[in-house]
Amino acid sequence: MAYQAEREEIEIKKFIDYKDVAYLRQFTNAHAKMLAKKRTGIPALKQREIMQAVKHARYMALLPYVAA
Repeated sequence: MAYQAEREEIEIKKFIDYKDVAYLRQFTNAHAKMLAKKRTGIPALKQREIMQAVKHARYMALLPYVAA
């Protein structure tokens, strides 16, 4: 049987702000890549909103593009 990763229990907020770096880091892995929707268990619409917020935070240098 294949290994199945457990879902992380992450609170889904109504409004996602790019300045909330601590919240956005929950959706990125150690290499600063987005975690899969299957891994986080969030709906597709929220996944897209979070991705846009991560992109804005990276542009404003609040989050790294790649891990150091």
